[in-house]
Order: sequence, then C-alpha cells, then structure tokens
Amino acid sequence: MAAPGGRGLLLLTAVLLGFLQASSTFDVRDGDRTCILANFSVKFTVEYDTKSQKQNASFDLPQNAAVLNNSRCGNKDKSPVLVVGFGKGHSLTLDFGKTPDSYSVKNLTLKYNMSDDAIFPNSTGKEMKEAASDPDMHAGLNTTYTCVHSHRITMPNVTALFKNVTLEAYLASNNYSHKQTSCKEDQTPTTPSTPTTTHVPTTTSLAPTPPSKKPDKGQYNVTGHNGTCLLASMGLQLNVTYNTKNKTKSDLLMNIPLNTTYSGTCDNGSVMLYLFLESARLTFHFVQNASIEKYFLQGININIALPSEATEMRYNVTNNSLSELKATVGKSFKCVAEETIWVSDRAAVNVFDVQIQAFKFEGDKFGAAEECLVDENNMLIPIIVGAALAGLVLIVLIAYLIGRKRSHAGYQTI
Repeated sequence: MAAPGGRGLLLLTAVLLGFLQASSTFDVRDGDRTCILANFSVKFTVEYDTKSQKQNASFDLPQNAAVLNNSRCGNKDKSPVLVVGFGKGHSLTLDFGKTPDSYSVKNLTLKYNMSDDAIFPNSTGKEMKEAASDPDMHAGLNTTYTCVHSHRITMPNVTALFKNVTLEAYLASNNYSHKQTSCKEDQTPTTPSTPTTTHVPTTTSLAPTPPSKKPDKGQYNVTGHNGTCLLASMGLQLNVTYNTKNKTKSDLLMNIPLNTTYSGTCDNGSVMLYLFLESARLTFHFVQNASIEKYFLQGININIALPSEATEMRYNVTNNSLSELKATVGKSFKCVAEETIWVSDRAAVNVFDVQIQAFKFEGDKFGAAEECLVDENNMLIPIIVGAALAGLVLIVLIAYLIGRKRSHAGYQTI
C-alpha cells in the first residue's frame, strides 16, 4: 500500500435461496430517548405437523413488520423489551437485562400462528405456539454487540439464523457506541461443508480483487423520523495490509458489490451508514458543525475477515478523528477522482466517483454540488494549458505580423 497522505433502527433482512430481501426499520424509544438499537437479518425454520407427516416451514421477518406497543425502554422494575409483530399474529421478542458492567438479550421468543396457511400449509393445528431460548448475545455496557457471520439459535421445533447483527441496549446516547464486541462466530474460523463435485478450502479465505478493477457505484439512502438524512452514490473499495504466517506482508483489496445489505440511523447531529458483507462490515459516521454550517465524515469502522494465510483471523479498526467528504449543509459533496481515506496505517477506504449529502435536503434529492479540490485542480490544468497555448499562438502571430511589416518597409516604389 502507498503511504498515508442512529436513531432507533432495526434492520431485519433475510436471504432465502440466494435472493436478497428488503429491510425493515424499527426503534424503541421513551420520548426523545432511544434505548434499543439493532440491525440484523434473520431466517426462521419451524417444524410442524400435517395429516401425512412433519414438515419444515422457512420464512423471514418481512419488510412490513412493525414495533408493537408492548415494546418498552424499561425502568428500575422492568427491563427493555423489543417486540416486533408481522403477518397473521406472529411476533419476535427480545428481552434485555444487565449487570453492573454488561447487558445481554436474556431471552428471545418467537410466537407463531399455526392458522397462517401462507406459512404453514396443511397444518393440523390452528393454535398460537411459542418457542424461546437464550440467544447468547451479550456485550459490555456502552458497547455495541456485532456478529457478521451466521449465529444459530435453537428452540423447541424452531431454528432462528441471525446474521450481520449490530445491536445495543441501555444506550448512553441515541446512537450506537463506537466500542464494539464481536460474537464468537466472528472470532473463530469457520469450516464450510465440502460439496461432492467442487473442492472447498477447509478455512474461510478471501480472494483479493484485482487492483485494476474499479468497484461498481452503489446507491445508498438513510431515512429517519424527519425524512431523508443521507444520500450517497459512490464506488467503495477496502484496502487492508496484513501479516502472513510466512512473516511477510500482503494486501487485501476488496470491492463493495452493488447488492450489499445496508442500513443507517440519524438524529440532529449524527448520521450512521452501515454496510454488511459476508466477510466484512463497514461503518461511516457523519457529523455536522452547526456553527459553520458544514458536515463531514468523522469516523470509519472496518471489521473484516482476513485470508487463511494471515496471522490474525479478523481485523477491526476505528478512526473517529477524520474530516473527509466535507460540504456545506444543504449541498452535496462531489468528487469524480479517486479518494483514499486512511483509517489506520494498514487500512484505507478507496472512494470512487462519489456524490454524497447528509442531514438537510430539499425534495429528497442532492443539493448543488461542491467539487472536491482534486477535481477542481484537474479542471484547472487544462484551462492553464489551453491559455498558455493560446498565448503562445498570439505571440507567434504578433511576431509574424511585425516581421512582415518590416520586410515591406525595406522596398521603395519606382
């Protein structure tokens, strides 16, 4: 590598037979205070009886799921609870608890209605059923719990598969804490099953993207209680240097694909954008300075799995002292040229053809663009060269005319 130069939201996405489902957003609040934030995808598998045999029903928490009124932030006598309802009487409940220095999801409960023929065709039972378990999700207070890899929760007749989890309860502010705790699945190398016709490595390994290939330009938007708070159009690329077991250094270059799952949160002074990949998670933190009417990218977190040749399984780094992609509130930042944003001395985010705007919008579209310095310089150079060439042509023309006039003055009329 070259040298270095929010608001309450629950994302519930699912992947069913390889197809990406749309996300839903939720929050649990008490007045202006947010007490639970969570982003994750989850897929349920339920075993049930039919007249002929037992069957398995697989379904995802749908886009139109909504927070129910029995969700609460809690008090001295009651703990925070998130209850999400969907379909014909189904619900998912997360009960939280805490100790003096940590919090956890004490209990996860799925209530499902067997009379829902769309999910449970030919079911012999039509009653409500319930399954619960300790999901083993916990972190220190003022710490965000994260889990990129699949986290399986087993309950009687029910399996819940969580993925790309980001959650926190008992928030000190209305946004995620910057300190993070990873689940055990992210800390332990996985061993995928080996198909009979295709060889699969025994450990998770990432193939670096060829450096010459630019990433596709993705489109991202974040909406809060007051409408759109972030619009972004940009190509993104992660560049991480790691130590190998052979005591050498190597680079991992990863393009962020177009179908990447993302979510975000926002409040009056902070906007968060989260991107979830199979082997990585990328977080952007935008803030605004009301006194000078500017907004900018203040923080980036990179959490990425490294190839099997690396001496460490994952690399997790945060930089909250940036001042990048800066523009006037109400306007957009635009830069066609590639920009490299250094998160640490061994990790950077390369941004291509970016247009981004945060906080204030008119009509949910980009405001007038403020060009980056590199683009302005790139435009200025041709102007300077053109002006210099025009000046040179003018000088040559003037010299030619003067020379011609003098040559005529040397002859006398007969």
